[in-house]
Amino acid sequence: MSIPAQASGEPDAEPDGPESRLRRFARIWSRAIFPLTATSLTRPEFEEHLLPLARELNGILHAHPFDASPAQRVGAALIDAHCTDPDALSSTLGVVDSYLVLYCGGNGPGPLSTEDGRARCARIQHTLAAGFTGALRERTLAEQEAIARSALTARSHAEEALHATEARFRAVFKDAAIGIGIADLDGNILEINDTLTRMFGGLEHHVRSHKVNEWVHPEDSPQVWKYYDELVRGEREHYRVEKAYYRNDGTVLWTNLTVSLLRDSEGRPEYQLALMEDTTERRLLNLRLRYEATHDALTGLPNRTLFFERLEKALTAQDGIRFGLCYLDLDGFKAINDSLGHAAGDRLLVEVADRLQSCATAPGEMVARLGGDEFVALTTGPDTAEEVHELAGRILNALATPIRLDGRELSVRGSIGIVEGPSGERSAAEVLRSADITMYRAKAAGGNRFQLADAEADERAITRHGLTTALPAALDRGEFFIEYQPLVHLGDGTVHGAEALVRWCHPQHGVLGPDRFIPLAEHTGLIVPLGRWVLEESVRQANFWQERHSDGGPLRINVNLSPTQLHHPRLVAETVDVLERSGLEPGALCLEVTESALIGADDDLLKPLRQLAEMGVDIALDDFGTGYSNLANLRRLPVSVLKLDRSFTRGMQQHPADPVDLKIVEGIVSLAHSLELAVTVEGVETGAQAEQLRRIGCDTAQGWYYARPGAPDRIHSLLLADAV
Repeated sequence: MSIPAQASGEPDAEPDGPESRLRRFARIWSRAIFPLTATSLTRPEFEEHLLPLARELNGILHAHPFDASPAQRVGAALIDAHCTDPDALSSTLGVVDSYLVLYCGGNGPGPLSTEDGRARCARIQHTLAAGFTGALRERTLAEQEAIARSALTARSHAEEALHATEARFRAVFKDAAIGIGIADLDGNILEINDTLTRMFGGLEHHVRSHKVNEWVHPEDSPQVWKYYDELVRGEREHYRVEKAYYRNDGTVLWTNLTVSLLRDSEGRPEYQLALMEDTTERRLLNLRLRYEATHDALTGLPNRTLFFERLEKALTAQDGIRFGLCYLDLDGFKAINDSLGHAAGDRLLVEVADRLQSCATAPGEMVARLGGDEFVALTTGPDTAEEVHELAGRILNALATPIRLDGRELSVRGSIGIVEGPSGERSAAEVLRSADITMYRAKAAGGNRFQLADAEADERAITRHGLTTALPAALDRGEFFIEYQPLVHLGDGTVHGAEALVRWCHPQHGVLGPDRFIPLAEHTGLIVPLGRWVLEESVRQANFWQERHSDGGPLRINVNLSPTQLHHPRLVAETVDVLERSGLEPGALCLEVTESALIGADDDLLKPLRQLAEMGVDIALDDFGTGYSNLANLRRLPVSVLKLDRSFTRGMQQHPADPVDLKIVEGIVSLAHSLELAVTVEGVETGAQAEQLRRIGCDTAQGWYYARPGAPDRIHSLLLADAV
């Protein structure tokens, strides 16, 4: 066995770097299996030989997309290195299970989550074991063929050289590590060796009492007996299959079986020679690894992998089969984890899993854990519309009883999204996405309920997600633009300024208003760079107006501030920077803040606004009258303008005006003027409304009666036409 080019004297990386951790893993691996390896290498040399294999395992662990199949080469390489002892496989799997994620989990382009790392590690163990056992089987079968040839030679020359060959044949036959049996073409067992006797429980008469064709098992492949019939008829020289047998105690023996036809000196079929390799433990190991790869380690429920297999099978079924899926997320589980700790949270999940499993016991039903506190329940059959609703109801009822943990009674609630329909119309990913979206609708409706999927609601949620994802690139690509709506002085009808309103020219959805994307930008934090861009563009435009229309007096620009921008630590500094670079006077800028954003605001939140107000920047209280704030609070807010919400003036669109609305607006205007605040009215849509507001004493107004939001060069183009 040659040693790879990487010598032990190669300089290592930093003490705790990826290469160093990889070498520690290889060192642990070599210590575990070196005593079980028939090699002439020293242990350090053997460690260097394992290092490339360790590096390959590290690459498989972090592969994207994940593919465990290359781990077969690692298992086969152990056989090539003479690690053929069965304990070498067991030790290797133990090392991979305990140390691969520990030492190599952080060696990839990004850290793996604990759940993902363990799931990948289990798949790697399964595939490595398959590679190891496959290579060992090929090596063993090669030896078996040699034994078979020896047995054939010994048998065919028995009459010619009986004394010379008998000892050789018996030695091979008796001492072979695999089971060997000889039978005639009628299936009568003539000879068996000690190994085969032990494989069947140690009772030779139990084996000899059966004919070959009596050793049937329910899991026999149909091909097994087809091959057997062809062989005894002389139409086939040999065949190789995996076959199960019943031992004398009723347990099952799994074997790799090779049967060869023995002919006489004239070529006529005479005997059949069976070579059996006991694969029972290997099969049990594969089943265990398969179970670990497809079941959740905490709850024992099927995991995401097995659930997707079952769901895809249900979705590709024929003959009018339908499916029903319940997607469950526990309400408030994070609070339990944070307050009682993750150990208590895990015990809670185990109890929830037990209750869910008791709800899905009918044929065609299953429950799985996707991860965290997310579970799914699946039902299939000819009519699942009613069944899935009943299943969801059983789940909520099962969760209704409080769970006792450490002397506490914890109430558990859940939100369920239901998707039901015929197979063959949607993929598993589409069904699960729809169920996930529906579950969040149930949670938004208050939780502890289930809701049925709705295609239109799904489409809206998908569109929102798409817009959220596209927002950062949209700002970089310059897809946003600003329209300006004039602010008109009610006294003389002149344009006093304009409000800047941002729009998004989306490549697929066309022009989107701020109501479609501002909440998304607020949620993602992109509102800060977007708000700064709006401020820069608006101030630049206002400065341009000042230079071109100096004879008409200064035009003020109104820019909206979101709640997130209010909390941004550089609000004042960035505003000052924008004004200084543009040359616009602070008095020409008005920042609009919604009333709801300032309800209960403390001095720390008001401090930046006070600093801006002291500089000369106007602060407008937008949507006034919708936030249920105490009017006395107006005295402590650094505002100079009240923007009255349109709901108060809608009753003035016709003549005569609604007297109640008239009295309310008169009172607000009187209060505002007594506090030396100017009043701006939004949503003015008729001439009658504008005239009433002018008589009451409102200062400025904006709305479709004057102009819709538009390009900056149309700021002085007033329509003065009723819009309703």
